[in-house]
Amino acid sequence: MKQIIQDLKSGDTILEEVPVPQVKSGYVLIKTTRSLVSLGTERMLVEFGKANLIDKARQQPDKVKQVLDKIKTDGLQPTLEAVFNKLGQPLPLGYCNVGTVVAVGRGVTEFSVGDRVASNGNHAEYVCVPKNLVTLVPDTVSDEEAAFTVIGSIGLQGIRLVNPQLGETVVVIGLGLIGLVSAQLLKANGCHVIGVEFDEQKNQLAKSFGVDAINPTRGIDPIKYVEEVTSGIGADAVLITASSKSNDIIHEACVMSRKRGRIVLVGLIGLDMRRDDFYKKELSFQVSCSYGAGRYDEEYENKGHDYPLAYVRWTEKRNFETILNCIATGRLNVKELITEQVPLERYNDIYGDMRKRGSIASILEYPAKTKIERVIKIESARFDNNQPNRKFGIIGAGNYASSMIVPCLMKAKAPIKYIASNQGLTAKILAKKAGAEAATSDYHEILNDNETGCVIITTRHNLHAPMVIETLKAGKSVFVEKPLCLNPIELKDIVAAYQSAPDGTTLTVGFNRRFSPFAEKLHALSGSGAKNIVATMNAGYIPKEMWVHDMEIGGGRIIGEACHFIDLCSYLADSRVVSVCMNALGENPEENTDNGSILLRYANGSNAVINYFSNGSKSYAKERVEVYSEERVFVIDNWRKLTAFGVKGFSKLTGSMDKGQKRLFALLNERMRNGGEPLIPMESIINTTQACFAAIESLKQHSWINL
Repeated sequence: MKQIIQDLKSGDTILEEVPVPQVKSGYVLIKTTRSLVSLGTERMLVEFGKANLIDKARQQPDKVKQVLDKIKTDGLQPTLEAVFNKLGQPLPLGYCNVGTVVAVGRGVTEFSVGDRVASNGNHAEYVCVPKNLVTLVPDTVSDEEAAFTVIGSIGLQGIRLVNPQLGETVVVIGLGLIGLVSAQLLKANGCHVIGVEFDEQKNQLAKSFGVDAINPTRGIDPIKYVEEVTSGIGADAVLITASSKSNDIIHEACVMSRKRGRIVLVGLIGLDMRRDDFYKKELSFQVSCSYGAGRYDEEYENKGHDYPLAYVRWTEKRNFETILNCIATGRLNVKELITEQVPLERYNDIYGDMRKRGSIASILEYPAKTKIERVIKIESARFDNNQPNRKFGIIGAGNYASSMIVPCLMKAKAPIKYIASNQGLTAKILAKKAGAEAATSDYHEILNDNETGCVIITTRHNLHAPMVIETLKAGKSVFVEKPLCLNPIELKDIVAAYQSAPDGTTLTVGFNRRFSPFAEKLHALSGSGAKNIVATMNAGYIPKEMWVHDMEIGGGRIIGEACHFIDLCSYLADSRVVSVCMNALGENPEENTDNGSILLRYANGSNAVINYFSNGSKSYAKERVEVYSEERVFVIDNWRKLTAFGVKGFSKLTGSMDKGQKRLFALLNERMRNGGEPLIPMESIINTTQACFAAIESLKQHSWINL
């Protein structure tokens, strides 16, 4: 299928050929007929992509600070690699989609194949959208009209925050697409609507809808005009739908407001506010969030859990339905807003010059017949086909796969046949970068391919166990990013699948720290005696709503991340964990698993303390390891320096940051070519995983847990 993307590095807007996405649980697969180009939002993305690095930095000063902090902790080269990798990931454009349902995922009952629907899907021939962001289109509403559903909901959500009353005067600043929709909806609410816009063509269109539109370039002062028509009272509310860097807009909105007036921001403006403006009139100010309640809520959008109507009347989806109803009943006229309709193949007629005068809404038309293709061949493949059973297939094309796994495999000259991702776009982009042979949205293509000998799994944590088991049953070796699994039942099933796999099948978990040259040198110097180990991770804060904290999806940060250091301590101790105790910060430690200390007791008498903290400064080094043994001390500082005290003939080892990924994947490729023992013994992988589960259990029971 074809999809429009914005290349942030080159600045090009591209119509890319990508695999059709897979429908998944709670989602709907839609074949697109029309999509609306949001000239305001999309123009900003396109212009950001075309900007040079300095201009990009000026537009995102908060990101610049993050980069500077990362340079302090990780060094210049790793930071630059991370930045350019991020810029190398194109953005899918568009969020106003109409089409026909061609497949529904498990748990979806409100839609059937053949339904005509509107959604916030991208500009693509097929889109896969969660059910709470999809709504049925009434028969009386055309596809072109239905394409305004999402953009209309943005304006509607701003109006809901304004809470207009019959007879009130509301000023709409900016009569672009959202402004014109909002003005009509306010008229439908019985308001006197004053529009402020510099483009006379848009003003005339607004007047045809009954809006009292004024143009400041025609010598009309908006503040004086509002004062005159309201008999000196001022506007009851001001809805700002403009896009401007100027701070004057918010000031003028305050001046034209009545005492205790309401100001709601839907657009993007300068917000250097004057306290006095708000103080004297006791004005209220609120920023509207996209389409409505539920936006950016993982539970609502991706898990499909609706808010009870009695408590949350207007969700995103219910706003979608309201807009379509307003179109169907004639209260919202969107046909007059359509400037042009162009076939998808001529997308550059729109994106070539997004500032062309007079454009309000542009509609993309999609071909009626398109084939569903899950696999796309990559013409620039780097590897030949003479390596049966030795090629790699990668499932998951996220940031870590792009920034670390693929570059390490490329450096090791490992042959990559497939890269798979559920949505398809990220797989295609990463496959081109890696020189892989094909991109797919169906990972079963990898499992069924005889040339693929090792499957690398780098998906969300809840998918690790089922995919590991599937891969082992397919007779292929597995590399899975940490964690191996999320609970003891999954671990038991993985062990059974591993034991039943063909001889020579290996299972590797991405515990890369043990392969760092600093860890390997420390291991060689410290010997095999009992040790005291202290490992500290200044992990950094992650908001509680992030999927990593979800025990069903991410497993929490101890199982999902601290497992790295349990494996490292076991490697340095040369022993297996026999008992675990964990305590965490706060009065309710069992609820604070990302701020805790884990104590490990080993069979050979070694002890380890792992401090996993999320309440430290990001400007401080992330990781530190200390080993005390036989009157010697070893310290690894953030994987850039190993210092030894009391060791004859050795004092320190320094270098660029190296957490062991390069060596790990080089060794993995070597094993695939030449065979050999697993890189990490299966017994050690099982022991580390059990220790993670024991840490969480210890926190709940407030006691030591024996393995």
